[in-house]
Amino acid sequence: MIVGIMGGGQLAKMLALAGQPLGIQCLFLDPAPDACARSAGELLCGDYGDEGLLDQLARRASVVTYEFENVPEASLRRLASRGAVYPDPRALAIARDRWHEKRLFAELGIPTPPFVAIDTRTDLERGLAAVGLPAVLKTRTMGYDGKGQRVLRDAADADGAYAALSGSPLILEGFVAFSREVSLIAVRDRFGDARFYPLTENVHRSGVLAQSVARPGDPMTAQAEDYARRLLGHLDYVGVLAVEFFQKGHDLLANEMAPRVHNSGHWTIEGAETSQFENHLRAVAGLPLGATCPVAAAGMVNFVGRLPEPAAVLAVPGAHLHVYGKDPRPGRKVGHATVRAQGEAQLREALARLAALAAGS
Repeated sequence: MIVGIMGGGQLAKMLALAGQPLGIQCLFLDPAPDACARSAGELLCGDYGDEGLLDQLARRASVVTYEFENVPEASLRRLASRGAVYPDPRALAIARDRWHEKRLFAELGIPTPPFVAIDTRTDLERGLAAVGLPAVLKTRTMGYDGKGQRVLRDAADADGAYAALSGSPLILEGFVAFSREVSLIAVRDRFGDARFYPLTENVHRSGVLAQSVARPGDPMTAQAEDYARRLLGHLDYVGVLAVEFFQKGHDLLANEMAPRVHNSGHWTIEGAETSQFENHLRAVAGLPLGATCPVAAAGMVNFVGRLPEPAAVLAVPGAHLHVYGKDPRPGRKVGHATVRAQGEAQLREALARLAALAAGS
């Protein structure tokens, strides 16, 4: 079977690697000739809107999926008119626009920070009066890893934030004084079978995910799974869905969802019975889902900007190195390490060593 993937980044590469033992080959469409997924499958190099390449992808692939939200919706709809596309392009259209995303959460009774659409400077004044300070002004689309947003701590910050972000539709959200950030990785197949990985606790630095730790049995699990089930059912979802939450007290507030495999689920590659990447392929290909239970205490550390020395990473007990094949660049994710441990103390020690290597690089 051939699975087409819109995008050729590290997520596409890891999907392809997960598919190889299943006899699944991946065919990528990406505009970058040096897309890192090219080492794991065939690359169709061209614009995401290239109709000839889209039609070739649809013709050759049994099913098409995508690795990130910024794929043009029109391209996915063209593909869907010619064959199966999972997740449904409707999920991507909602997830790529923070306003529509928050509206869906509200419609399904999933709590969120307060939010207001911002189209003019006057809207921002009215929004601040409604939401209060501090607040976060964000672009509605094309934001990731902390990009496209500004924190407003007092009224004097409004002019600079609006000037920096105006030109695109915006959304103002209330700033959440959260106790921690968590995410839930869910997967649902074509027949409605939904499964969940353990809740994951995340640490971000400068808006970029730095570390994730699986938390089996976490007391917030039932709440997170309830909210994810609402989304999966409403969207008739097929594939992996990640939902990010802020925890405030005993409540979870939905921050955003990602209709794809997710950075905070990388620990599943070595840490779960079936990785998020394999389960995504199983779901979109019509295969039975695999077990999502952890096989050990597990976590993940991102390497951003530059890779540490591989020997130093592999010297950490239980560590597994994943190199993306990207050129070093400030703020760019170039790899990660997962770690498996026999218990919480050993996991903390290994993650601390990996985090020190990440900081040193």
